[in-house]
Amino acid sequence: MIYTLAIGLALALLLGIIAQKLKLSPIIGYLLAGILAAQSWWGTGVDGEIVAEFSHIGVVLLLFGVGLQFHFEDLLAVQKVAVPGSVVCMVVRALTGALGYYVLVPDATWMVSILFGACMCVSSTVVLTRVLADNKVLQTPAGHTALGWLVVEDIFTIILLVLLPVFFAGQALGPALGWMTIKLTLLVLCVAYLGRLIIEKTLTYVSRSTSDELFTLAVLVIALGIAVLSSKVFNASLEFGAFLSGMVVGQSKFSARAAGDALPMRDAFAVLFFVSVGMGFDLAGLLEYWELALCALLLTLIVKPVAAYIVIRLLKRPSRMALIVSTSLSQVGEFSFILASLIANQYKILPDFAVNVITGVAIISITFNAALYRFVPRLVRFFEDRGIGVMNASSELPAPTEDRHRVIIVGYGPCGEILQRIFQKYDIEVVVIEMNIDTVNRLSKGKDKVLVLHGDARQRTILKLAGAEKAEAIIITAAAAPAKEIAAAAREINSNISIMAYTTYRNNAKAMLSDGADTVFSGEEEVALSMMELLLTTLGATDEQLKRERATAREIFNKSAARHAPV
Repeated sequence: MIYTLAIGLALALLLGIIAQKLKLSPIIGYLLAGILAAQSWWGTGVDGEIVAEFSHIGVVLLLFGVGLQFHFEDLLAVQKVAVPGSVVCMVVRALTGALGYYVLVPDATWMVSILFGACMCVSSTVVLTRVLADNKVLQTPAGHTALGWLVVEDIFTIILLVLLPVFFAGQALGPALGWMTIKLTLLVLCVAYLGRLIIEKTLTYVSRSTSDELFTLAVLVIALGIAVLSSKVFNASLEFGAFLSGMVVGQSKFSARAAGDALPMRDAFAVLFFVSVGMGFDLAGLLEYWELALCALLLTLIVKPVAAYIVIRLLKRPSRMALIVSTSLSQVGEFSFILASLIANQYKILPDFAVNVITGVAIISITFNAALYRFVPRLVRFFEDRGIGVMNASSELPAPTEDRHRVIIVGYGPCGEILQRIFQKYDIEVVVIEMNIDTVNRLSKGKDKVLVLHGDARQRTILKLAGAEKAEAIIITAAAAPAKEIAAAAREINSNISIMAYTTYRNNAKAMLSDGADTVFSGEEEVALSMMELLLTTLGATDEQLKRERATAREIFNKSAARHAPV
């Protein structure tokens, strides 16, 4: 076992570094490492089954991490796009895949063809979250929509796994569906209510100890324990149970610490997942059925993303969101392997060559997905420059008045609200740009007469409607906002506009300044300054002393940020 892990991880490290040097996703290197690790020159010591077992832990921990960052409110916020979009795309993808299999494979039956298409219609959560995180869009509305889309696909997979025994093991359809619904409902209720109470008390008790190892162990037990519970008791997938447990922990006060403890374990085991995929690939078998493989690949890279793009645009979402979501979905992954292996090995319905084709298409599509995603910003820019798919403002705003300063605030969270209220006292004209339609409706109907636009601040059309041409400043109040792209768009409209941005960590300040922001405020720095001022004021410091110490502290912070800023 040690020999197998050492070979697999060493190859993954080497090829992952090479892939990153070539400006490709390290995922490509991990997949190639699996292909090399499966070769005969390593001897009999390399066991693919061991790698596959460990890779399951990686998938579970990754879904646990996704659940930490994706709360139930986020899923409800994107349900109007994620639910109809995923259902339509899965139907289109399954039917086109089934048609391709039926036409290209001799003696194919419609039942096997439909099963092949169903296996190909589910995207990889592992790949999607990694690609979105690498491109810093995971915590954007488009990233949340893509994750919600995958949650619906995962639920479809769970339903399919439950229905397989119904069709191929002689179970009655009605009772099986009813029993499945009851079990999934009980699982969600147990994790959401009983699990929250138990998890909160457990983590509170463990956190009072001085041992970081115990807290890390508690997080691991929660993630794996609920995943196993969902599988053994409720017949749901391990991944779905881990996702639910992550959502519960993410709503507690331990979410940040749990994410920090789970991250190293998640990354290490997730690498083994890709190595495992590569080890199960047979190139000769793929070449033998190259026509089917080519058809499946084209359907994955073209038909599915095009269908997703059309559906999202029909649901009146901006082109930027449609491109990000549709491109991230242009691959197949872990649930496809689970379905295909079960149908082939347990029920002996899907032939082995079809499973190998699915594996080959997954490897190729993951490679293309990670590489081509880099061109999405250029494509978005191309469309927006021509006015294609630009989100319209929710209302027409008055032009900036000659005798008042205008400031644009991006994001109306706690920080944005405080700034808006203070500026309003000084008769500064404030325009808020907000993506949350509920917030927009609340502000537009409120008593304070807040000027608000519903749109993406990266779009020049939105910035022009907000009056950026004559605005004094644009303030980016959300740490997750794409400050670089907003700054670039604002500079093109008004080269003299002052750009201020917020970041959680001061180490990111230098990078944000180089991206176009004039001034960057870090949460760490401002909290430290507030604490210092409060204590010195309590001890009797004068205003002059406070001013001098603030200047000294900011100088220290600036030097420290320059030393530790990422290259």
